[in-house]
Amino acid sequence: MNHTSPRIFVAGHRGMVGSAIVRRLRQIGIPEQQILTRSRSELDLTRQQAVENFLRQEKPDEIYLAAAKVGGIYANHAYPAEFIYDNLVIQTNVIQGAFAAGVKKLLFLGSSCIYPRLAEQPIREEALLSGPLEATNEPYAIAKIAGIKMCESFNRQYQASHGIDYRSVMPTNLYGPGDNYHPDNSHVIPGLIRRFHEAKIQGADSVRIWGTGKPLREFLHVDDMAAASVHVMNLDRAAYVSSTGTTISHLNVGSGSDMSILDLARLIATVVGFTGVITPDPSKPDGTPRKLMDSSRLRSTGWRPSVAMKEGLQSAYTDFLHSYQ
Repeated sequence: MNHTSPRIFVAGHRGMVGSAIVRRLRQIGIPEQQILTRSRSELDLTRQQAVENFLRQEKPDEIYLAAAKVGGIYANHAYPAEFIYDNLVIQTNVIQGAFAAGVKKLLFLGSSCIYPRLAEQPIREEALLSGPLEATNEPYAIAKIAGIKMCESFNRQYQASHGIDYRSVMPTNLYGPGDNYHPDNSHVIPGLIRRFHEAKIQGADSVRIWGTGKPLREFLHVDDMAAASVHVMNLDRAAYVSSTGTTISHLNVGSGSDMSILDLARLIATVVGFTGVITPDPSKPDGTPRKLMDSSRLRSTGWRPSVAMKEGLQSAYTDFLHSYQ
């Protein structure tokens, strides 16, 4: 791209998804000086006035809203107030701040946990708000639903008069470089990578995994998510609108296949090189029984994932080794 490249603010650029979006923007030729990033010490997104001042001063053309407080089952259970408050405040400040600053294009990144616990599989976008949520991450899910509806509402009220175009994508379970490998607050893949690695170096004979191992999960490499995000941001408006709707305004982003947690654990053990026994612990919660996204709306616009599961896990393990202490 040339000097006419848009000025782009990536909120949450130090997170797994945000950093992958920055990599993708560089790959497609966006000049470094056109990519705006701020650390939390430089810009606290929970502070409304600071966010509005920043956006009015920098005047980005596009915003990728990838900033969020995230975590696995343990973290969601232990810190529900933080999960609902931080996420509501961050997304509200950025979306409202974008509108106040005249930013025309914004992409809000949500999560597949927005859907009902027992949604029909694979989950279509229409399932939103059709049933009770999974209790283990309800505060986070409610915040993300509010983000979708905020973008949707701003479009309904201001698209014609102000020319704004605020879009939302709902990724399935993500993994890859930049993930959080904390022993308690991580998601399933980084948590298992750490557990199997430590078991390997300690010479342990077995590793226990949370739950029965029976729940089915879909996973997508974060580089595929970044590519999907840029693809959706750059879709012609007519193409995006034809793939969504007035009150179903978001797009699912998934790999299209799922696997059991036990099979996932076996694959991660192979990648890490752990050869001991894997033992499920049914005294721990399983979470949602199955969560597979229907991403046909997005695929109809031309996007496809490109990172195979084993290849993706190998890249994640390499990243873990670089950060492990």
